[in-house]
Amino acid sequence: MGFLQSLIELDKELLLFLNSFHNGYWDNFFWMFTSKEVWIPLYLTIAYVLFKNHGLRGIVTLLAIGLLITLCDQISTNVFKEGFERLRPSRDEDLKYLVHLINGKRGGMYGFVSSHSTNAFGLAMFTSLIFRNKTFSIFMFTWAAINAYSRVYMGVHYPGDIIGGFLLGIILGRIVYGIYLRIFPRFVMVSHHNKRILKAGIAETFGSDYKTIYFTIIIMVGTLLTAAKVMLKITG
Repeated sequence: MGFLQSLIELDKELLLFLNSFHNGYWDNFFWMFTSKEVWIPLYLTIAYVLFKNHGLRGIVTLLAIGLLITLCDQISTNVFKEGFERLRPSRDEDLKYLVHLINGKRGGMYGFVSSHSTNAFGLAMFTSLIFRNKTFSIFMFTWAAINAYSRVYMGVHYPGDIIGGFLLGIILGRIVYGIYLRIFPRFVMVSHHNKRILKAGIAETFGSDYKTIYFTIIIMVGTLLTAAKVMLKITG
């Protein structure tokens, strides 16, 4: 057995192991957590913090985030998924009846890399570089990790898909941030324009408003945990 085949087999075994830990409560929780629409309040909070501190110039940052998400979506789907054509475990004939699915959702045909993972880690990377606060970064990367894990829990991605999405998201987040650093000084006054001071200058303009974002994450996760319990009582 070759090295690549050994990795594939390990990926399958790890998937079945992680996917085996499930119950009705966590099914409800991860079903909601993995929904992109659920996190609209978080995205609106990020937009609010940007506009509060930079006014209309915050549009530059939002456009950068929009570019990042577009790149994450398009590259993960059109380059990786369509290029590698690796079936999702929920579509693989050998696994699709072994994995635990939620509400019968199987996802699209191909799964490498995970777009959820790419988008989540791309956003976490980019915003962490902007706000440059340790606590904020911990919250954002934890949110991204749970988002990514939810795809394994739901049986629609291998752990390898998640790791691939993580790496792609981190790389794209850094690239877009590099572009952002070059464009941003044209719209926002900072004390120094050399690269090192510029990074700190952008971060300092937000003060402590980054706390609003991770408080939003705390409130939303708490809401989802409560909602999952209520749903379990209703359906149970």
